[in-house]
Amino acid sequence: MPMNTDLMQHTTTARGNAIARWLLPIGAFALLTVSASHAQDSQGESSSTAPKPLPPGAPDSSRPKSSNKKPKDTPTNSASDQPTWDPLRAEKDLEVGQFYLKKGDLDAAIDRFQDAAAAKPGFAIPYRYLGEAQEKRGDKREALKSYRRYLDLYPHAEDAKKIQKRIDKLWSEVGKKDKSAG
Repeated sequence: MPMNTDLMQHTTTARGNAIARWLLPIGAFALLTVSASHAQDSQGESSSTAPKPLPPGAPDSSRPKSSNKKPKDTPTNSASDQPTWDPLRAEKDLEVGQFYLKKGDLDAAIDRFQDAAAAKPGFAIPYRYLGEAQEKRGDKREALKSYRRYLDLYPHAEDAKKIQKRIDKLWSEVGKKDKSAG
């Protein structure tokens, strides 16, 4: 009995399309995985576009030569696997920083708020808490900078008037300290 070739061709095409839809994501994943694992140079290091760390004592031409300050060693700066933009980590750092602030560990809180600000640039909230922690620690100039940055990023904040009062208070204290020193 002769079979209808149109029906066979349609069944084969539909089956092929279903298999292709199923295999396409798997093939793409395999291709990306294989190409990433084979993208290594002769020393077994990844040949990505990220700069390789310099050996100790080698001059670093990427930093300006006029600045002798070393950047602070924070998890964001020292861990090459940490992305610059990580909003989830910023939220977690903010939460942990608030815990440390309530606990009274001001140095740890400041580190966490700085990490949160670095992980999510443009995020105003870490600067508010950073200013609060710096003010409690006695770093009035740094607190002023943090509070100003907070208001620059979030000028219509609910607590903007309260923060502006803190800025004015700190400014007057810093001004008095400068006059007494000079």
